[in-house]
Amino acid sequence: MQSGIFDTLYSNDTIIQYKRKRVRDHVNGLLPLGSNILELNAGTGEDAIYFANKGYRVHATDISTGMLDILKRKALLNGLDKSITSEKCSFTSLETLEERGPYDMLFSNFAGLNCTEHLEKVLLQLPNLLKPGGLITLVLLPKFCLWESLLFLKGKWKTAFRRFNSSKGTRSHIEGNYFKCWYYNPSFVSSALNESFELVTIEGLCTLVPPSYISNFAEKYPKSYAWLVKQENHLKGRWPWKFIGDYYIITLRKKEGF
Repeated sequence: MQSGIFDTLYSNDTIIQYKRKRVRDHVNGLLPLGSNILELNAGTGEDAIYFANKGYRVHATDISTGMLDILKRKALLNGLDKSITSEKCSFTSLETLEERGPYDMLFSNFAGLNCTEHLEKVLLQLPNLLKPGGLITLVLLPKFCLWESLLFLKGKWKTAFRRFNSSKGTRSHIEGNYFKCWYYNPSFVSSALNESFELVTIEGLCTLVPPSYISNFAEKYPKSYAWLVKQENHLKGRWPWKFIGDYYIITLRKKEGF
């Protein structure tokens, strides 16, 4: 059910499209065309289709058969079935992955990796799947979000402070489907991979631009939204803005010799 409505829910949302563009621009600026990408939590393939159209080769993984079926149909309809391959595999079980690369980039968008309390275990599996000099780009939820914390002014205490007390996981839901979410700061990722990776860059995402769950902000306040986009794009890599968004984009490069 969820896979069938996923694209309908998110494909036309202005702020989600802004977030997707930011992430894609980030990858395009770092990765040469023709590179091989392993995507974790590929979902219905929105990013896989985009990157394949740009000239990358994508091996898309997800735990949901329904999501992967939609992805395969999209790839076929777009004539990209030779550029996109897929495999059912959880990011928590990458040791069972059949297509092991090695890849030029490992990519996971929109906080899929926040759905585990064992992120360090997942991260430590990644080096063996990458070429020397290969990149990891992850889009994750940090432990503090400026916009979210301000919701206490509207009396939404539970939402405003949910990231502060998430050691046991925070219960979240989309369309009646409940799941647990854990929050990780960039320092957690860098520390876990410090031995074999060097940090390339961190960008804040939805630091000044509001999170997409603040419904219709871009449509209600188009001038304010345009101004916030401009300011965020200017400040995205600066302190403290790169640490206080709804998400952050972090990229690391595998060191030579590992």
